[in-house]
Amino acid sequence: MTPDRRHFLGLAAASALLPAAACAAQEESWEVKHQRQLATDWPWLGRYAADNAALAASGARTDIVFMGDSITEGWRGSRPAFFRPGRVGRGISGQTTPQMVLRMMADVVAHRPRYVHIMAGTNDIAGNTGPMTAAQTHDNLAMMAMIARQAGIGVLLASVPPADGFPWKPGLATVAPIRAINAWAKDYAAKNRITFVDYTPALATPAGAMRPGFADDGVHPTPAGYAAMEKVLTPILRAKGLPA
Repeated sequence: MTPDRRHFLGLAAASALLPAAACAAQEESWEVKHQRQLATDWPWLGRYAADNAALAASGARTDIVFMGDSITEGWRGSRPAFFRPGRVGRGISGQTTPQMVLRMMADVVAHRPRYVHIMAGTNDIAGNTGPMTAAQTHDNLAMMAMIARQAGIGVLLASVPPADGFPWKPGLATVAPIRAINAWAKDYAAKNRITFVDYTPALATPAGAMRPGFADDGVHPTPAGYAAMEKVLTPILRAKGLPA
C-alpha cells in the first residue's frame, strides 16, 4: 500500500468516526449541563423563576397549578388549549418528589391558587436522583399535600400514569411500583379528605401498560392520552367550581 493510499484510508476512517464523536460530545455536554444544574440548583427553582415573577406582576387569578414531572410539563405543550388563563403548568422533566417538595412554595403557594394538581412518582421509581424507598415517595407526596393545605389550597392528588417500562431505565420493573404508589395515594386521599384523581382506568391496559396510541414511548402521553386524562379531570374541576 502506498503512503498516499494509507493517508487516504486514514482520513476516510477518521471522517467516518466524526458523527459518532460529535454525538458523544453533544451527550457529554448535556450531561455536564445537567449535573451542573443539579449541583447549583438541585430542585431547579430557576426553571420557572421568570414565569413566576411575570405571573405575580400580572395580577392574574390562578385557579389551579399543575405540579409534576415531564408528564405534566408535556401536557401544556401537547394540549395548550387546556391550559387556559387560570391554569398554570409547573412540571419539570425528570424530577422526583423531593425536588418538587422544594418547589412548592415558589411554584405553587406563591400564586395562591384555589387548587394544586400533584402528579409525581414516575422518576422516584426510576431513581433519577438516587435510590428511593416507597415510604420516601409517600412522605414527599404527603408533604406537598400538607404544604398546600396549610396555605389554604385544595389538593388534587393524581395517580401515577401507567407504564410497563421506562426507556431510560431498561429492564426496570415498573407496573407493581406504580400500582403500589397509586394504592397508597388513593388511601391517603380518602383518609385526609382530599381528592384522588385516578387516570388509570382511562389510560391503562389490564397488564398495566399504556393503552395503544396513548404514549409513543410507553410513558409520556400523546395528545390522545392527554385528552383521555382531561375527560377524567374536567368533571372534577367543574365540581370544584373551577372554570371547565
